[in-house]
Amino acid sequence: MSIILIGIAGGTGSGKTTLTRHLKDHFGDEVTVISHDNYYKRQVGKTYEERAQVNYDHPNAFDTDLLIQHLKQLKSGHSIECPVYSYVDHNRTDETREILPTKVIIVEGILIFQDEALRSLFDIKIFVETDADVRILRRALRDVEERGRTLQSVVTQYLTTVKPMHEQYVEPSRKFADIVVLDGGHNLVALEMIMQRIQGHIDPR
Repeated sequence: MSIILIGIAGGTGSGKTTLTRHLKDHFGDEVTVISHDNYYKRQVGKTYEERAQVNYDHPNAFDTDLLIQHLKQLKSGHSIECPVYSYVDHNRTDETREILPTKVIIVEGILIFQDEALRSLFDIKIFVETDADVRILRRALRDVEERGRTLQSVVTQYLTTVKPMHEQYVEPSRKFADIVVLDGGHNLVALEMIMQRIQGHIDPR
C-alpha cells in the first residue's frame, strides 16, 4: 500500500484541527490523524503545579524522535502504539492507542515543520494562517471550555510562552510549507484543492 504523509502546521487556534476534521470526515477510514501533542514528553517526578509551568510551546517539550520513529513504522506498513496525552493533568498517560497504517496519514501540530528530520517525512506540508486576535480568542474558549483552565491562566500562558514561541519557532516554519491556507478549515477553496490531491492518491488512475 502506498502511503502519503501530510503535515498540517500553524499557530495555536489557527484552524489546524478544523481543517483536519473536514478531511477526516470526508475520507473516513482512508485517513488516519496523529496529533503532535500526543508526543509531549512525560513529566516524571513533577507536581501538577510544576507541570503546569512547563513551556509546552517549545520544541524541547515534545518527544519528536518517537513520532519520527512511529511515522517511519507506519510508512513501512506496521502499526504503532501512539501515546495518549491528558491536557487536564498536563502529562502523558499510561494509555496508548493502536494506529494502523492507512493510505493517508495526517499529522497536525504547531511545530511539526520546525524539526528538519520530521519535516522531511511529509509528502505535503500545509501551513494554516489565521489572524493572531482570532487565534487567541479561539484558544481561550477551547482551554476554558474543554480543558478546565481559568481565563487568567490562559492569558498568562499566552503572553509568557505561546506568543513568544510562535514568533520564534512557529511563524518561521511557514516558509517550509507547500501550501499556505488562510483562515483554516473555513477556506473552502483551499479545502477542495487539498481534497482533490488526496483523492488522486487514494484512487490513482
